[in-house]
Amino acid sequence: MRWTLKPKPDAAKTQKLATELNVEPLVAQLLLQRGIDSYDEARKFFRPRLSDLHDPFLMQDMDRAVDRIRKAIENEENILVYGDYDVDGTCAVALLSSYLKKNYRRVAIYIPDRYTEGYGVSLQGIDYAEDNGISLIIALDCGVKAIEQIAYAKEKGIDFIVCDHHRPGKELPTAIAVLDPKRQDCHYPYDELCGCGIGFKLVQALAQGSGYKVDDLIPYLDLVATAIGADIVPITGENRVLAYHGLKVINSNPRPGFKAIINTISKSRLSITDVVFIIAPRINAAGRMKHGEYAVNLLTETRDEQARVSAKEIEQFNTDRRHLDREITKEALAQIAHNQEEERFTSVVFSENWHKGVIGIVASRLTETYYRPTLVFTESGGKLAASARSVKGFDVYNALEGCSEHIEQFGGHKYAAGLTLAKEQYGAFKEKFEAIVKDSIDPNLLVPELLIDSQIYIGQLRPKLYRILKQFAPFGPGNRAPVFMANRLRDNGYARGVGEEGKHLKLSVVQEGGLLGGIGFNLGEKLDLVKDGKSFDAVFSLDENEWQGRVSLQLRLRDIRESTA
Repeated sequence: MRWTLKPKPDAAKTQKLATELNVEPLVAQLLLQRGIDSYDEARKFFRPRLSDLHDPFLMQDMDRAVDRIRKAIENEENILVYGDYDVDGTCAVALLSSYLKKNYRRVAIYIPDRYTEGYGVSLQGIDYAEDNGISLIIALDCGVKAIEQIAYAKEKGIDFIVCDHHRPGKELPTAIAVLDPKRQDCHYPYDELCGCGIGFKLVQALAQGSGYKVDDLIPYLDLVATAIGADIVPITGENRVLAYHGLKVINSNPRPGFKAIINTISKSRLSITDVVFIIAPRINAAGRMKHGEYAVNLLTETRDEQARVSAKEIEQFNTDRRHLDREITKEALAQIAHNQEEERFTSVVFSENWHKGVIGIVASRLTETYYRPTLVFTESGGKLAASARSVKGFDVYNALEGCSEHIEQFGGHKYAAGLTLAKEQYGAFKEKFEAIVKDSIDPNLLVPELLIDSQIYIGQLRPKLYRILKQFAPFGPGNRAPVFMANRLRDNGYARGVGEEGKHLKLSVVQEGGLLGGIGFNLGEKLDLVKDGKSFDAVFSLDENEWQGRVSLQLRLRDIRESTA
């Protein structure tokens, strides 16, 4: 594990901001490291307002999208809301379809089948639209690279509006409107929205044109916050505003589908991390194990009792998904070991029997183990389909572009992508991918990095500081929970392994008059570094521990090493 201490901001700037905000210099330093350098920026950060959202009509083609939807409603056309089968796509479909259905009945939804149609806009989905007299398809979280499919729809007299956030190819589809801030000719001020976020901007534009205010759209923000967390987009700018207010909805007035999930757990208040690890996997499990429409049905259900029935169904899908995930991960790790590929720059594995619905999760598990760009392949529809995952700082999308002669189709982001190729191309692709990564990756990126905000003393960690740090949430990419480092610590004789086989480390840290308890999950193997009064350095975030009704501060340890000075 590499420990990297972030550069310290200019001392004069730190003191100036601390004085303006009436906070201690450490808080000002943490804000400056997040690009917040004024009172106004700090206000936006700590108190995000919906009025801080940008005008949706700043997005290229937004006016064309709104005009076409209004025309469809005026002419009583059938509209199909089409979206991907993951959390982002199903949340986006739930959001836009439920908004349109409030005042217009001729709206249907369509989620492609992961196994028979695959990712994105499918010819089968377009044929469904034609068979059902649909003349307008609104594609969410997909479509920006569906050149041939949208041309096929156009031949059939079906118009498309694309709401996507993936990187476009060299040409755009012949849609009525392509809403994607990553278009080169789009000058929208924020380009990190997820697919559901783009869908929300379309809804915002429609509402704005009908005399509604953004505050009227608050009930939809639980969907947007869930998609933001699940799609791992930066929680900065507009995403921070949407996630902040969406979490408020989840915790105060969640839709029946979310309520049915939340009621099965023991937490009274959910953070964005809870949304990612509790709500999102269950929504995702529908598309992985059965069909994404189960998720949309849960998210749009208005009756509490029916929502409970749907949530129970989806819970079973999630249980099945976890079982498959464990089994396939074990097989994939064994395959890497058997082929003696531990020293490669990439992990590329394949089995025709692996379940397509969990290969993305397995790719993430393998990346955690070997920490290198990873692809997990399975067979699907006579082709090989894969999910790709990367390590921080390496663009796997670009690497796949370099292998394009072996690939039939691919799409995605810097850190996650999907692709298909012919069976006979697998060996050549595997070696080309390895060669490209080997030639282009900085070897340092193959070692996990712990980014540290500040070096501190334990005595600085007081309840008042923690109360302010909590207001830095919601946390995520672009705004991680503050991480600290302290040197020459000692345990006061409390250190021990806890949990199954001592997997976790519990201790009590002493340093220059400061004393705090700490917990290090999966750090039990480092017990010997802290026993018998040894001096050690630690990286940690600040947390709360609740025990028998008492709440106290504690260190959430990230890593430990022997003190060198």
